[in-house]
Amino acid sequence: MHAIELMKKLIICGLLLGAISLNASAQSGTNSPYSQYGLGVLADQSQGFNRGMNGLAYGLRYGNQVNAMNPASYSSIDSLTMLIDLGLSLQLTNFKEGNTKVNARNANFEYAVASFRVLPKFGVSVGVLPYTNIGYSYSVKEQVGTSSIYSTQQCEGTGGLHQAYVGFGWNAFAGLSLGANFSYLWGTYEKGIMVSSNDSYVSTVAKYYEASVSSYKIDLGLQYEQKLGKRDALVLGGTVGLGHKLGADPTMAIVSINPTTSVRQTTTDTISNGLSIPLTIGGGFSYRHANKWMIGADYSLQKWGELDIPEVDPNTQRYVLKSGILKDRHKVTVGGEWIPNENNTRNLLARVHYRFGASYATPYYNLGSVEGPKELSVSLGFGVPIFNTWNNRSLLNISGQWVHTSAKDLITENTFRINVGITFNERWFQKWKVR
Repeated sequence: MHAIELMKKLIICGLLLGAISLNASAQSGTNSPYSQYGLGVLADQSQGFNRGMNGLAYGLRYGNQVNAMNPASYSSIDSLTMLIDLGLSLQLTNFKEGNTKVNARNANFEYAVASFRVLPKFGVSVGVLPYTNIGYSYSVKEQVGTSSIYSTQQCEGTGGLHQAYVGFGWNAFAGLSLGANFSYLWGTYEKGIMVSSNDSYVSTVAKYYEASVSSYKIDLGLQYEQKLGKRDALVLGGTVGLGHKLGADPTMAIVSINPTTSVRQTTTDTISNGLSIPLTIGGGFSYRHANKWMIGADYSLQKWGELDIPEVDPNTQRYVLKSGILKDRHKVTVGGEWIPNENNTRNLLARVHYRFGASYATPYYNLGSVEGPKELSVSLGFGVPIFNTWNNRSLLNISGQWVHTSAKDLITENTFRINVGITFNERWFQKWKVR
């Protein structure tokens, strides 16, 4: 590959990431009250084609899609291809608690990734992905005994973490590929709880929590592909995400306002290096038959249970690190894809990629004595070829996803999400000969 071609690709990727990273930092992507716990709601880090299979990723190895969840897959990109994948989501969530129901809508730019090959067995990817989302606003009003006095608790929070990565995938020898993503992890969050009363003699008390993260994230991956005859192949995949402290100093400020004198009193607690991300282990497989159908399954384990998290001590009201609040998170995903006949140029429906998937995930935190919300989700998706006058390799990936989140005797969430992604797969750097 000529140096000028590589420079063109790097410039394109740099402009892409610069534009998307500015937009990503302003996104929340959720209205869930559950996002106030831990580091927020864990974001879906898969791309458009994965989302049609509900995030299936570890054993997927395609030369025409970017699979950022396993960096070993980057070595499958061919030398003439430049992949750029952009995705957004639209969602409607119904929140139910007892007899109360509330609907909320969100639109979010999800990700931007790109991939290309720099050497015969070496692929590169760059991108911006979400990591966690925080976004909620609700209030709770309670009567004090049988009196006419009411106490109102207003809760609000915004923010989240994002990652910009550069990744490498290397085909070490026949069948075995190794890869790594090196990410810059950044973001902020702000959470607040204000307790007020209609009693003019009761002080208004507010607690504000905030933190700013600027750290790194490293994910390692491998894939082994075994050909099973001329038409079938089995791919085994695995990933490891390294856990570590984030170097962030979360702060809690308690503000009390005397209603009689209007005197404001503020106390502040800061925890040095108080936030962490967990060790994450993932594994999966895919079985592909003749570029016609594929099935696969994934399992991931996040070791949140080994981490402490900032919490208010109920006895001293100090902001301290506490153990036993977070717990290990398990997730299982199954999915597949079917293409009736990708070589049928006369029938578009025969070339569409039909996808399906389902997942079950346990929570990564406890809510006092109650386990946090479990998550069950299913998806259906389509990969529609985009036709132009000289190349028909790009895809429009559309999927619908239903997510059910619930915890015992607490809020139940039902979310319907539309994911839209477009994969530009053009031979931009192919050399042409004039005869």
